[in-house]
Amino acid sequence: MFVLSTCNRTEIYGFAKDASSLIELLYSQASGDFELLLQMAYIKNGIDAISHLYDVGCGLDSQILGDYEIVSQLKQAVNFSRDHKFMGSFLERLVSSVFQSSKKIKTYTELSSGSVSVSFSAARYIKEKTNFNGKSKILVLGAGKIGRNTCKNLLGNFEPENITVINRSIDKAIDLSTELNINYAAIELLAAQLDASDIIIVATNSIEPVVLKSNLVNKGNKIIIDLSMPSNVESSVNDLPNINVIHVDQISKLKDDNLKKRAAEVPKAKKIIAVQIQEFMQWHEMRKQIPVLKSIKSKLKEINQFPIFNNEPKQNGSKRKSDEKRIQDVINGIAVKMLGSDHKGCHYIEAIHQFIMADAS
Repeated sequence: MFVLSTCNRTEIYGFAKDASSLIELLYSQASGDFELLLQMAYIKNGIDAISHLYDVGCGLDSQILGDYEIVSQLKQAVNFSRDHKFMGSFLERLVSSVFQSSKKIKTYTELSSGSVSVSFSAARYIKEKTNFNGKSKILVLGAGKIGRNTCKNLLGNFEPENITVINRSIDKAIDLSTELNINYAAIELLAAQLDASDIIIVATNSIEPVVLKSNLVNKGNKIIIDLSMPSNVESSVNDLPNINVIHVDQISKLKDDNLKKRAAEVPKAKKIIAVQIQEFMQWHEMRKQIPVLKSIKSKLKEINQFPIFNNEPKQNGSKRKSDEKRIQDVINGIAVKMLGSDHKGCHYIEAIHQFIMADAS
């Protein structure tokens, strides 16, 4: 099994007798109402679960269509599981196929073309949907990947000296400030910075709200863009008449020419995924035949020891290598035929016949 956790999803992929054991595993590490979790969660089994992973890994199920960030997030999830010995051959092959699909889609389609991401959309929203200008004071909370990318996207339209970043770990804030030539402030100065800012972008990863109603009462007109999941802005902030809170769902629904171009590429991406799934399922079907193929190979090696097959001189083991190759050629041919039928006994006899006839010729 492995767990994929991003800003807007937590998914457990794995093998279990039924989904309830995986749900209970998730619940054991969380808190809240178990029945509510069952109502809110989606459960996919078999080929539906496999197809869903392809859609997720290829950016078709991202909040911003074609967002390529999911690839690195999926790799992190798989690597973590692999390091803890939780990745079996089926999951290894599956995620490898998903990564191949993602690479092909990026190479042969325009699904990930142009600059479209949550951070890009947030910066564009400020530029196009608000009355603020380049001299407006902007506070970015969080110096992680989303916060960092948001700051970079803001620089095209706002003066660096009007952008301030705050992070719980001040070292990350200092690094980002140095890299982009923007301001930074310590977390202890959050209240003062909230007061001084016109636009507040929240890209934190806290389990509790970091922007509170008490911070904003009678502090003037402000726009808050909350890119956190779950929300890191106290819900009661929405009650303040001078504060306009924009959530990540609203940002992700913004349409532009790049998104329209990406949407047009979805059918091409789906075709690539369909081919990859078909190849993966063929591999899966072949795995079912491995016990039979091993049995055939063992029998052919046994037959090969009979005197009738050993009348040629052996020089430096050359005949042994030839025998092994001849046996493997028969196994490969039978394996291909097995993909089209399930008559194991017939294949067993056919393999022995082919091996004997090949030696006779």
